[in-house]
Amino acid sequence: MSSSPPTGPVTLQDVREAAARLEGVAHRTPVLHSRTLDRLVGAETYLKCENFQRIGAFKFRGAYNAIVRLSPEQLSRGVAAYSSGNHAQAVALAARELGSKAVIVMPEDSPQSKLDATAAYGAEIVTYDRYTQDRVELGEQLAEERGLTLVPPYESPHIIAGQGTAALELLDKTGELDAILVPVGGGGLAAGTSVAATALHPRIRVIGIEPEAGDDTHRSLAAGRRVELDAVPRTIADGQGAVTPGELTFSVNQRLLDSVELVSEKEILAAMRFAFERLKIVVEPSGATGLAALLAGRVDPLPSRVGVVISGGNVGMHRFMELMEAGEPA
Repeated sequence: MSSSPPTGPVTLQDVREAAARLEGVAHRTPVLHSRTLDRLVGAETYLKCENFQRIGAFKFRGAYNAIVRLSPEQLSRGVAAYSSGNHAQAVALAARELGSKAVIVMPEDSPQSKLDATAAYGAEIVTYDRYTQDRVELGEQLAEERGLTLVPPYESPHIIAGQGTAALELLDKTGELDAILVPVGGGGLAAGTSVAATALHPRIRVIGIEPEAGDDTHRSLAAGRRVELDAVPRTIADGQGAVTPGELTFSVNQRLLDSVELVSEKEILAAMRFAFERLKIVVEPSGATGLAALLAGRVDPLPSRVGVVISGGNVGMHRFMELMEAGEPA
């Protein structure tokens, strides 16, 4: 049986309850402070390193918070999901941790490291062509046919609340910040971050960051309604390849995000290189967009104290080397 995503407001209390469910299950990821980065950008910076989260990305927070709430019968039947990679791994691991099984619809051109990791967590993978097939339709059909509960990547209050726990941890460590930069794909992380941060500190600016090639939320905010791109974005930031924002996530982000800024592929690569060479951490393209915006001066006015969510680090060695060679400074 497929499950329609629940709708309704997400509150700080929801995020706090999610944090309690995740206690001892998800990692409390480190917050990195670099004087070198501070000097370069002219601000006091704090990086919330979700590349050190279980499965290598923030997605485990939301997936576990959603799946742990299912009934014993639903868990016994199993769950389904569709994802370009990180949500796939998160659902696979969360299902395994809770004694369930997962079937994941993934693009056939997903990074091999993400396909391999998802399979290693015990999930069955069903591939599709992201440029000609509709993953939502495929996922819903699969869930209906097999009697599985569909766990969407962002269109769920439980997913949003789980993702917001990263911001709770960041602000608990740093105290009040002037702004938080957060990558925007489908919008779940941005929505959860916005809910938590603005409830705790009403004056904070939560700024979403998208790749130029995948600017659906940026366009939607400008239009005052959800806008759909003409085609699936072709960007190295594969985790931010949404064609249109989620209905639920956009309703939150339209209300709470200060703005959405864009970064180029070149700027993303420069941020990945900086993270590796100067901060000694590996960041995937989607995880680097917030840092890219900061390094490229995309945030104006520049906050005095700013947090940056490094959303993930799932990039294989060969792909990382290819990207670094492609972004080699002239």
